[in-house]
Amino acid sequence: MEERKHIQLNDIDAYKVSFTLSNFIWLRAERWEHFAKNTIGIQFTKAGDSISANIAEGFGRYGKKEKIQFFRYARGSVYECLDWNEKRKIRKLLTQEEYEYVFSILQKLPKLINTLIKVTNTNLQM
Repeated sequence: MEERKHIQLNDIDAYKVSFTLSNFIWLRAERWEHFAKNTIGIQFTKAGDSISANIAEGFGRYGKKEKIQFFRYARGSVYECLDWNEKRKIRKLLTQEEYEYVFSILQKLPKLINTLIKVTNTNLQM
């Protein structure tokens, strides 16, 4: 009989991608001037951190509905980050390359999170 492999948090693509993104955001925001750091920097960093944090929290929950709810929170934070990223661009707090990198990751994350929700919904009974 084949033993079933238990998935680990670091096996989840949405988690890995969002964790990397959150650290990218942090490393940029910590270099900003006081005003930018205390306005956009804090909010954008919190939103970026909450994507991977909510995926992690959902992963640690027992019931399917609870898991999916936290994954949906993560997806909401993706859209919040899209807003902050646009504000960073308009307010000239990043390079065009940084903007495009973050934007491209934020465009991929909803699909990764939706896949996570679908797999969770399909594979769990309760």
